Amino acid sequence: MPPSLPRRDLLRLAGAGLLAGVAAACGASSSDRFVPADPAVRRRLHAGGYLTSRPRAPAPGSAPTGLLPLQLSGSDRDGAFYVPPSYRHDSPAPLVLTLHGAGGSGRRGLRRLQPFADAAGLILLAPDSRGTTWDVVKAGAFGPDAEFVDRALDLVFARYAVDPSHLVAEGFSDGASYALSLGLLNGDLFTHVIAFSPGFMTEGSRRGQPRLFVSHGVGDQVLPIELCSRRIVRDLRGDDYDVRYTEFDGGHAVPTEIARAALDWLAGRG
Repeated sequence: MPPSLPRRDLLRLAGAGLLAGVAAACGASSSDRFVPADPAVRRRLHAGGYLTSRPRAPAPGSAPTGLLPLQLSGSDRDGAFYVPPSYRHDSPAPLVLTLHGAGGSGRRGLRRLQPFADAAGLILLAPDSRGTTWDVVKAGAFGPDAEFVDRALDLVFARYAVDPSHLVAEGFSDGASYALSLGLLNGDLFTHVIAFSPGFMTEGSRRGQPRLFVSHGVGDQVLPIELCSRRIVRDLRGDDYDVRYTEFDGGHAVPTEIARAALDWLAGRG
């Protein structure tokens, strides 16, 4: 279960000081694309919710398509990714980092968007959280999940050509809260954020200006809309983010038509 709302209100990350210190240690500004070699520096970045992996020219040669295991963790909590059959090495594809809800898994989370992936040419990356839900939701702090997400992104970037102008953080419920939190902190990486029924978002030193799609059911009894998405969207718009907000008749779910509307928005059709 997600933490209580009062606890969420207390989630405050000292990202600004962290990022400035790490950038100085690496001899780079916060906008530079770098992967620090020092594991301690990477841990400090991950503790602030910051990711270091970036799209790059993938290794030459063919790469497999279809539904594939991540094979990063050596345990049952691992994840999967999906590459459409239409993928071509010379044509960078949009990438969606899809984040599951509490008690879920990456493979289950893929079901939201996989029916649309072939037509849209999307690569879907779906890591498993290290525990039953994501670190910042469970413990109020980033850590092992941010590190694992970074490794999963780096694996895909090393093998596949990814379009840096369509790099999306997406999730449902706890995963939506995590997608918002990571997406806003790493807006120099993620160009779009899709949050289906989020509960909260962390604060910190945000980078970039990703566009956002938020949806929520007016009858949601798990994460009530007035305390969650309506408040989140007010705050985001108050901070001058471009937000497409959709409410629907229903509960804690992602109806097919809402998932389709999110991808139409991503493709510039809605």
